[in-house]
Amino acid sequence: MSTGLLKFITCGSVDDGKSTLIGNMLYNAKLLYADQERALELDSQVGNRERKIDYSLLLDGLMAEREQGITIDVAYRYFTTDRRSFIVADTPGHEEYTRNMAVGASFASLAVILVDAAKGILVQTRRHARICALMGIKYFVFAVNKMDLIEYSEKAFQAIEKDIRVLAVELELPHVYILPVSATEGDNITMPSSSMPWYKGSTLFSYLENVDVEEEEEEGFVMPVQRVCRADHAFRGFQGQIESGYIKVGDEIEVLPSREHALVKQILVTDTEVSEAAKGNAVTIQLDKEVDVSRGCVFHKDAGLIVSHLFTATMLWMDEDPLVEGHSFYCKIGTKTVLSTVMGIKYKIDVNSGAHIPAERVYKNELVYCDISLAQKSVFDKFDRHRALGEFILIDRITNMTSACGIVEHSLRRADNITWHDMEITRALRTGHMGQEPVTLWFTGLSGSGKSTLANETEKRLFEMGKYTMLLDGDNVRMGINRDLGFTKRDRVENIRRVAETAKLMNDAGLIVLASFISPYAQDREMAKGIIGEDSFIEIYVSTPLDECEKRDVKGLYRKARKGDIPNFTGINSPYEPPENPGIVIDTTAISVEEAVQRILKMVINEPI
Repeated sequence: MSTGLLKFITCGSVDDGKSTLIGNMLYNAKLLYADQERALELDSQVGNRERKIDYSLLLDGLMAEREQGITIDVAYRYFTTDRRSFIVADTPGHEEYTRNMAVGASFASLAVILVDAAKGILVQTRRHARICALMGIKYFVFAVNKMDLIEYSEKAFQAIEKDIRVLAVELELPHVYILPVSATEGDNITMPSSSMPWYKGSTLFSYLENVDVEEEEEEGFVMPVQRVCRADHAFRGFQGQIESGYIKVGDEIEVLPSREHALVKQILVTDTEVSEAAKGNAVTIQLDKEVDVSRGCVFHKDAGLIVSHLFTATMLWMDEDPLVEGHSFYCKIGTKTVLSTVMGIKYKIDVNSGAHIPAERVYKNELVYCDISLAQKSVFDKFDRHRALGEFILIDRITNMTSACGIVEHSLRRADNITWHDMEITRALRTGHMGQEPVTLWFTGLSGSGKSTLANETEKRLFEMGKYTMLLDGDNVRMGINRDLGFTKRDRVENIRRVAETAKLMNDAGLIVLASFISPYAQDREMAKGIIGEDSFIEIYVSTPLDECEKRDVKGLYRKARKGDIPNFTGINSPYEPPENPGIVIDTTAISVEEAVQRILKMVINEPI
């Protein structure tokens, strides 16, 4: 018998009775306060001619949800018995709210999945089971509900039980318990059912009270750094929660990703000094020497963690917009948030059959197996080795909404075999030798806005001043390193990524780079800035209006786009997202080229022009 906290989730298809089941259990187990019980009884009488208790009202707290007859949010309820404490998350059943269900699953160690006895296993049942397994849940209860509607048929239950066993083998669910229930009538919820004498197992309530949810011991000591604390000039502590193992004063730890080593000088739990601390403790650790540590770093001892920038993942896509290769996001893994790019979609996973489906796009609520590239080396691990560093979310860089959640399957070998080599001739030495500060001037605007003209004239002036430069023009680049790319959104993203990486290398060589690209998407320009470095990136928005750009249409591109001959043409049938806070804004209809160049040079060159 276990006495620890049990965090569990209820899920299933729409109208499977999840809220009713939990409400019945709380009510009949006498786990409600008197005022809660009375409120439930009164609320149940509204529009209810039979005067029966509507147990679902305990968890369906939003009036809009009641009116629709569905749960659309995750409802949490805390309760405790003499034997253990519980936190239950009642999650939406509708496919549209799969992301809400995934949120609930991420915190739980056990899932109660309801199956309608009259319908059997549905696609949504399989979807929820797969997602729960993906989120690391190992303990499953399949409650075959509404047995009263099929006259408590043992034969029907056995048929569904057989299907569940097959599903459990298919998904490799390690711990599965199956029982017949009726949430509305209370059969096998808190008390054994007199209507199903053929069932000899535990009630749902008894099983949840006694199930021993064992967590596998993870290797070594692991603590992702949440915060650096400086109480005064003499104290520098590193705060975070211990995710595995334990640590003692005097132990040697390794700091990742820098791989510096230090000894543990002091451990604090709140404001109390202790000699050791274990998994689950929030601690402040002071080291015996100064080391390079910031939020997102990881302290470990004998944990065998991975430091890399490439990994393969299984993800649940949750965004309204489809996922395509080359799309960039913020990736939060552990306590670190880093720019990332989905580099390769290997296949989608069919939620019904588990089949692998080749795909170029992934749509909302689909599972995908893909490669992810991080903008900088980060600390992570396989999910089945260290959960806290093996689960992640992707965050939309514009809306800050969670676009996907997933787990790390493995590091990509090609990334593990690649090591950054520090050169003796550094960027700083090149900068000093050339007598200039390398920077990338990123010219963005519509086709025909004057980007190339301005970039060319600016480079000529810089060259005359004795500066070392390189101009990267959109058309020229597409004739060389980007000749394999088209003009789809995915190809545009990759086009900008390659240009940004090239510009960064040239900046490292000490050059002033002028990059002239339409770069229509704000998130792609943000990606470029992240690659090049914020201090070396100046965004120049050439804001010439569309009508003026069309008048200058030397190549006849706008005319062709208006006729439909050129798909995905920016400004006509593909959007342009103007910069919100560019370094410089230039409207070539308002000032001359010479005036514009002067403005640019004043920002770039810290000397008389």
